[in-house]
Amino acid sequence: MCRFVIYKGTAPVQLSHLLTRPRHSIVNQAFGSRLRVDLRRPINGDGFGVGWYDSTYDEELGAQPCIFTSSTPAWSNVNLTRLAEKIKSPLVFAHVRATTSGSLSLDNCHPFGYGKLMWMHNGEIAEFPRIKRQLQAFLPDEIFNSVKGNTDSEWAFALFLSKLPDPDAKSFTFHVLKDTMLATIATINKLHEDAGITVPSLMNFCVTDGESVIATRYISSREEAAASLWFSSGSSFSEYAPGGHYKMFKEGKRDNIIMVASEPLTFEKADWMEIKTNNMIVLTPKMNVLLMPIIDKFYVHPSDPESQNRGTDFAAAKGFFTERWQVDTPGATTPDSTAPQSISLV
Repeated sequence: MCRFVIYKGTAPVQLSHLLTRPRHSIVNQAFGSRLRVDLRRPINGDGFGVGWYDSTYDEELGAQPCIFTSSTPAWSNVNLTRLAEKIKSPLVFAHVRATTSGSLSLDNCHPFGYGKLMWMHNGEIAEFPRIKRQLQAFLPDEIFNSVKGNTDSEWAFALFLSKLPDPDAKSFTFHVLKDTMLATIATINKLHEDAGITVPSLMNFCVTDGESVIATRYISSREEAAASLWFSSGSSFSEYAPGGHYKMFKEGKRDNIIMVASEPLTFEKADWMEIKTNNMIVLTPKMNVLLMPIIDKFYVHPSDPESQNRGTDFAAAKGFFTERWQVDTPGATTPDSTAPQSISLV
């Protein structure tokens, strides 16, 4: 399955600090994921994409993100390495792909874009061909015709766009993006219910307009865990030991950096917090982090014993693994530690 990472900061980051330099960067996760068990597709080599926003608005260039995608494996694309060393941005989406829906092609590589918006997905909409025609019926012609690929992910993005008050707007509030995301998930669930589909869907969706970010960790099941999703925040993200050993430094009370990822980019356990199944994370323009439950018939309240007993069999069988991870090197979890570490499944 896919891996993605999101960066939002008060200052631009050099893309290489996310994509290529860290020992467990998103590019390295493409062939060395630690939280993914998938004997069918052991590597994420079916293309990649990175999207970013310019740190200064240029009226001639517009506010739309720049998106670079390729159907080649991320680790062997020399242009990605070159660009990552020369581009900085305060908001970055990056994605490495393992096909589940849709062919191996440039049009099917994430992130997808429309106007100011970018979208990524880690997961799989169950039995998507059975609901595809019904989903398309919600779309106005302009949005229907904007779809270039054939993935469930891009059609889900089109559904999201159709539910926005104005998908061509010059700005969106995070409240509008949040509510539209909830409506998108609810519509997909209703389409499954109407079609009699009971197989769960994994819908880790994320969307941004360059100012706010919405990301979900969601599965349409009360018993199973969703695909993994983590976040980290701090004042700076940099290398602390040779060999690409990065960590999130925390100095002061104000966070200058927020990262959301399918899998942690560092080996410091203290850097990352796991987002609970069927929850949403919202990053506001003012760098606030809001965590909130997605309350529907699949939601289980944390006080309910069932919330502690979600199984991982379904996610693992689909190529995801969501169990806890641990630092192997004893005593290496404090912010002052400099010993190289690794993460493992427990």
